[in-house]
Amino acid sequence: MSFFLDWEFRDPWFLLAAMIAPLLWLLLRRSPGVIHYSSIAIPRKAPRSLRVRLSGLPALLLALAALSTAISLAGPRRGDATTRVSREGIAMMMVLDRSGSMDARDFEKDTDINRLHAVQRVFRDFLTNADNKARRPDDLIGAIAFGRFPDSVCPLTLDHGSLAAIVGDLEVLHDPQESATAVGDALALAVERLREHPARSKVVILLTDGEDNASIIDPLTSAQLAADHDVKVYTIGAGRDGNVLFPVFNSRTQQWTLTRRFFELDEEQLIEIAELTGGQYFAAEDAASLERVISEIDQLERSEITEERFLRYTEFFKIFIHAALACVALAGIIGGTLLRRLP
Repeated sequence: MSFFLDWEFRDPWFLLAAMIAPLLWLLLRRSPGVIHYSSIAIPRKAPRSLRVRLSGLPALLLALAALSTAISLAGPRRGDATTRVSREGIAMMMVLDRSGSMDARDFEKDTDINRLHAVQRVFRDFLTNADNKARRPDDLIGAIAFGRFPDSVCPLTLDHGSLAAIVGDLEVLHDPQESATAVGDALALAVERLREHPARSKVVILLTDGEDNASIIDPLTSAQLAADHDVKVYTIGAGRDGNVLFPVFNSRTQQWTLTRRFFELDEEQLIEIAELTGGQYFAAEDAASLERVISEIDQLERSEITEERFLRYTEFFKIFIHAALACVALAGIIGGTLLRRLP
């Protein structure tokens, strides 16, 4: 019974034609031939043979044929619903500062966790869920890490699990020759990676905790380049201005000790970069605020979804057509042989 419960009819109005079936049965079961008797009392007392009892079968079969024809015209079918969702993903580059200042210990209460470690954890959660599955499976995401020199650590990829692992392996640059901050060069490299990509939406998430002091390309020039290629830049200022705990290696004792060091964040420049490209600037003074910032960016930049629904049906009209033809054929055969009536 459940097989029929999920049926529907393409043109249900044809079911009104099924009303013809009982009328046809009533008309056809009446015998067209007439034999005159002086009295019908004797025929009534005669035993009814099987042929007499089945005399109305051709009429019933023709009525069933009419009913089956009406149902077949109504188009009985069962929908096998399948939905194809076509998503146009975003091309996104994460540009992460790993200069020496990212070793500051002001993002977590645990002083063993520096700024970079906190950023890595937040970005890992942005990329993947607890099962290491991509949270944005339709978006191509890559990563650039920079100190004095930008490094494309991962190209645009859909393998966000591997990307999260690569970002998680980044280390703070302690070498004085490499630990400066080149925001402009890193942004220019990100734009270069995105500019020829066919995605309609291209985004850069630029996170830094300092001010540009090593770029060959001015950050605002890179921002204008991003704007010219329709690349939107979201800038995140990590940390705060002022004295923060920072590890220093004591060559005399051969140990690392925490001391206070002054750092300055160029928020004005980050704001200008974001505004020039149509993005936004966010301040993240600790890990909790960084999580909120990344969550907000996650909501702002979502894949464009175009949904196309295709509903495939299993048609059953052939069953009723065959049943109608079978009934007509059987009625004709039986009515012309075993149950033939006198003219």
